[in-house]
This record gives sequence, structure tokens and C-alpha cells, in this order.
Amino acid sequence: MSRNEFIQPDDVATPGFPYSPVVTSGDLVVTAGQVANDATGKIVADDIEGQTRQVLDNIRACLAAAGCGLEDVIKVNGFLTDLSNFEVYNAVYREYFSAPYPARTTVGVALAPGLLVEVEVIARRPAG
Repeated sequence: MSRNEFIQPDDVATPGFPYSPVVTSGDLVVTAGQVANDATGKIVADDIEGQTRQVLDNIRACLAAAGCGLEDVIKVNGFLTDLSNFEVYNAVYREYFSAPYPARTTVGVALAPGLLVEVEVIARRPAG
């Protein structure tokens, strides 16, 4: 019997692939990589700013479903298809996260067609 909890947030598209959007283990919360899909699975924008906002809104929804928020994030992994979008990504990121910032890694990658950014986080739920 697993001590992990596997969560499908209401406001996040149900994956078509074999993974869970959020997994908790004790007070540890881990999200799968979130992309710019709305709850129906449709990509919401074709620019880095709009996609980053949707991705971070999805991250926020995943964390809320696990009982925590962006302020509980300890590590962020960001994936950009074009590193020339880094400054716009960073500007939107600052609207969602504030100092002291979580640890973060951002790398250039290939993503599915139409996707410009993907983000996954690790958080710790606050003591209840």
C-alpha cells in the first residue's frame, strides 16, 4: 500500500499519458511538468508570456490541490524551447515568485509542437 497521494487537480487537464500531475509523500509535494494547456487540454497562447502565465497558473492549481502554494516551493525546473525567451519568462516568473526565491534550474529543450515552456516544482507543505 502506497503512502503517496496521487492528485488530479480540477483546473488542470487530465494527462493523456501515464503520469500524475501532483504526487505527495508526507509533506513533500512534486508536480509533473506543466505546460500551457487549459483545463480542456488546449494550448492557451502562442507567445512565451501567455504560455508562461498559464504554466504557472497550472503549477499554482497543482500546489493548491496538495494543500500548499507558490510560497512553499523549494525548487523549480524550467524548460524553454528557445533560450532567447529567457528574459520574458523571467519577468513573468517574478510576478509569481518573490524573494527569497526557490532554487531554480532553466534549460533549453525540445518540447511537443506548439509548446514554448514547461515547469515542474518541488514544494513542502506547511506544518498543519
